[in-house]
Amino acid sequence: MRSVPHFINGKLIEEAGHSNVFNPATGEVIAQVPEPSKEFIDDVVEVARGAALEWADSSLSSRTNILFTLRQLLVEHTDELAALISLEHGKTIADAKGEIARGLENVEYACGLIEHLKGEFSQQVAEGVDVHSVREPVGVVAAVTPFNFPIMVPLWMSANALAAGNVVILKPSERDPSVSIRLGELLQEAGLPDGVFNVLQGNATTVRALIDHPGVDAVSFVGSTPVARAVHERASTHHKRVQALGGAKNHMVVLPDADLDAAADAAINAGFGSAGERCMAISVVVAVGDVAGPLIEKIADRLDRLTVGPGDDPSSDFGPLITKEHRDRVASYVTTAATEDITVVRDGTTMEAGNGFFVGPSLLDGVRPGTRAYDDEIFGPVLSVARVATFADAVELVNSNPYGNGVAVFTRDGNAARAFSRLVRVGMIGVNVPIPVPISAYSFGGWKDSLFGDAHIYGPEGFAFYTRAKVVTTRWPHSTGSRIDLGFPTTR
Repeated sequence: MRSVPHFINGKLIEEAGHSNVFNPATGEVIAQVPEPSKEFIDDVVEVARGAALEWADSSLSSRTNILFTLRQLLVEHTDELAALISLEHGKTIADAKGEIARGLENVEYACGLIEHLKGEFSQQVAEGVDVHSVREPVGVVAAVTPFNFPIMVPLWMSANALAAGNVVILKPSERDPSVSIRLGELLQEAGLPDGVFNVLQGNATTVRALIDHPGVDAVSFVGSTPVARAVHERASTHHKRVQALGGAKNHMVVLPDADLDAAADAAINAGFGSAGERCMAISVVVAVGDVAGPLIEKIADRLDRLTVGPGDDPSSDFGPLITKEHRDRVASYVTTAATEDITVVRDGTTMEAGNGFFVGPSLLDGVRPGTRAYDDEIFGPVLSVARVATFADAVELVNSNPYGNGVAVFTRDGNAARAFSRLVRVGMIGVNVPIPVPISAYSFGGWKDSLFGDAHIYGPEGFAFYTRAKVVTTRWPHSTGSRIDLGFPTTR
């Protein structure tokens, strides 16, 4: 059985595997992931700290050249990387290529690091006194990434962190870790010095060890809300800089004047892409007024045309879920829906799946707060419809939900869209855009239980998170005379 290696100090390091990596389309165990000892983790952090000073002193132009080269290598190796992602995650090849493309956007943004890291300068704030500011790297960053985007989220974190002069220890999900190793090799090929980017395999114990380690200066995390909350609390206790992005329950509000065909297309694309295993997937369609009946009919018609199968089959619209346990959990929301007076419009739990971890597209009508299908982050191909009477009811439903990652509104009314954007308490909003993931020049992040810490990921807030501000006040006196003044210094 193949054991997925670590990538430490520019070298692949083999250890005996423990937890299983599956091909979700077949249920076959295809690799195992090691669980490093505390002593091994200590050695990895020591390597990272040893590389940190030299990398922080590297020129901005050399970092830029490395990132430009990485961008080209990612393009050249897209087919290979997409196949690795599809094999271990289960998403389609086309979806995996889309993930790589969104990661590339952030690498391209990070290539502008000379602009992003500029400081400020104020001349003659007092006689002979100047003030300037600089941004310096925080040091060693632990990047803990989720299974659903095994290369995009690592690129979201690592590109900015490396551009800012930090050293990265990436702890990928143990569900689909192999593409992270290739990312390390491509960074090395791009010219990144050994020890600046390391991939440490493992599990939750590994994450806790990194959070607790005094040699780790900052923690970036993406995962479920309960774990994000725990990571934030634990890292904060150790006085580390931390950003922890949690889960979501993304609503798509459809107003009576909306183009229902466009809304139905969007609900299918955003609800079932990647088998619903996206933190920005549409989970609940909020039908306002009398729009529910015709909208459900249009969604169901499109749902019936979807093909579910292995990710490497070009005819598949989406693939399996990541594990059998997750498959069974997702299916339970459909099989128990009727007990909560929810109508099962389409039941995807009955599809023939062989040994793979498949759930077909499912559609529920009549979900509401207090039902499992509404309250929980399902993270699978189950789309729910909630019915409300008015625009105000829709806004209240969105704002009452504990999550605040993404939301969309479909309407032809510009005033309604403007009011909705101002009133909802959610971090990312789409107007006739079902998955409002910002371009890389803006930062990604939610509100409420979707984010712990105050820094969003990538973009301007990413650079701010991975750097510390330093202000230098300078005086160059004109004379060499001595003067003692114990008064509080002022600029006057």
